[in-house]
Amino acid sequence: MTTASLGLSRDDRPILIAALFILVILVAGTVYTFARFGSAPLLSPTYLLQQLQIGAFLGIVAAGMMMVILIAQIDLSVPWTLAAAAMMATSIGGPLAIPVGLGVGLVVGLINGIGVAYLRVPSMIFTLGVNAVMRGLMVAHTGGYAPQTAATDLMRMLAGDRTLGIPNALFVWAAVSVIVTIILQRTALGRYVYAIGNKEAAAYLAGVDTRRVTVICFVLCGLAAALAGVLLAGYSTKAYQGMGDAYLLPSIAAVVIGGTNILGGRGRYLGTLIGVVLIVLLNSVLSIMDMPEAGRQVIYGLVIIFMLLVYGRGERVTS
Repeated sequence: MTTASLGLSRDDRPILIAALFILVILVAGTVYTFARFGSAPLLSPTYLLQQLQIGAFLGIVAAGMMMVILIAQIDLSVPWTLAAAAMMATSIGGPLAIPVGLGVGLVVGLINGIGVAYLRVPSMIFTLGVNAVMRGLMVAHTGGYAPQTAATDLMRMLAGDRTLGIPNALFVWAAVSVIVTIILQRTALGRYVYAIGNKEAAAYLAGVDTRRVTVICFVLCGLAAALAGVLLAGYSTKAYQGMGDAYLLPSIAAVVIGGTNILGGRGRYLGTLIGVVLIVLLNSVLSIMDMPEAGRQVIYGLVIIFMLLVYGRGERVTS
């Protein structure tokens, strides 16, 4: 019996597979921890909320990354957009900290969008160059050291505090998720995004301002990375060099694992949410197992390759 025989669409299948994989991770992790420690922390609400709080930063980055992947582009400037936003926010401080941090993401996203949409430079090359420029600017700004400043009270409250027992970072992630879902499902912009991802030339001939939509998607990606950086600085109480490096590949992986076509034009935000949860839980279980970093990278890569092969097989079977 295949997923097609169960009445599932091709967009539903990756989400179902990822959800089942999450259950496998939870069961395997629970069995291991119970056998080793005599307890099952993976199933405790406190532990799960803590992991979701950590995953909120990745989830916000992935939400922005999904917007550019849907138009068949990529943004490799995320690491230092995130770090620059955090560094500038902590440097400015006061009530302007968060607006300045988000402003960094907006400017970087605008530059990326103009470079890709109007200058027609491949997004992989242009955004990688912008990432290097941002890194150089931040090294010059800080003298090569971590900024000797602290996050503001509001940044710490949004990222580290709880309301009714629920981490505030989850509320921010939820708000971002609602905005992205509305954009993709309820607005003309969302329809244009999918149209460009399927065939940019056809979308242009149909009257879509493809360049403007491309710029908007990159701006949204930059804003998401900047917001994650501001929150991460609040969670860590300060900004530091290279704080965004750990979010590039996982954000892309979360989007792709959730069923979004890496070539654009197809994908659901629910899949990205599931992909983020899968990656966070996988890293958590590997950490509990005291897996060396080399082993984690191998397993992490194998999981991504396995799930992409499963999706690819499904596409060939249904085609």
